[in-house]
Amino acid sequence: MKYGVALPNWDALRIARFARLAEETGWDGAFVGDAIWTLDPTISLAAAALQTNRIRLGLMVVPMPLRRPWKVASETTALDILSGGRLILGLGAGAVWMGWHAFPDEMTDTKTRAEMLDEAIDILTGLYQRKPFDFDGKHYHVRLTQLDEQYYPPAPIQQPRIPLWIPGIWPRKKSMHRVLKCDGLLAQKMDPSGQFVNVSPADIREMKDYVSANRTLATPFDIIVEEQSLDWEPGRIQDKLGQWQEAGVTWWVEGLWGANEAQVTARLEKGTPARAASL
Repeated sequence: MKYGVALPNWDALRIARFARLAEETGWDGAFVGDAIWTLDPTISLAAAALQTNRIRLGLMVVPMPLRRPWKVASETTALDILSGGRLILGLGAGAVWMGWHAFPDEMTDTKTRAEMLDEAIDILTGLYQRKPFDFDGKHYHVRLTQLDEQYYPPAPIQQPRIPLWIPGIWPRKKSMHRVLKCDGLLAQKMDPSGQFVNVSPADIREMKDYVSANRTLATPFDIIVEEQSLDWEPGRIQDKLGQWQEAGVTWWVEGLWGANEAQVTARLEKGTPARAASL
């Protein structure tokens, strides 16, 4: 299991500094969020890429209905090359409750946003491979066959594409079917009433079995859980680690979205959950 940290929505200088600290203290990934109006996370990760050498850098997650797929492809390809092939791209339909009401021109309909996300996954996959293709969706259209290949930008280092992570909401069929087109699921669960509830190791096992039985892609696949163990005792962390590893989790992401600098520093210096559990 790998260990990542999700950093607050800070400026690029602080993101770079704390990504470097995460690398120095043994973490495997540093992730930043995105929103309808925020400091540009791609600039923050570009700064982090120049201050690190090993750690994976990720966006978690880009609200695709707000972004043109080809613009995302341009930015993330540049990041992947800049980082030496260390980028992970998380995609989502967008959290409308996070201020979308302030921008009434944006699409808020749930079904439409899901359609836009589905189309974006297919388009990104094609663009990353730097090959001519055409795409005709309900919301997006691409005619790469009409563009001279001399005008194509370079492909990202990671092939056949930059790894795509996406929320997998168990047991929602449409959400889990979308997961099959990607390279990792951010584990979530919804009860019959439509409310989000905590994901259990048993849920992870069911998700893993579903993906194993239905995914046809040959690329590696990750299962990601987000935890907040800032104030946990070592014994509780150790217990959680054992449960997640046994269930099939491949990434633990420490969610420090709302933490201050002192809290993030303390958590990073304490080391990964595996190290913290041994203290």
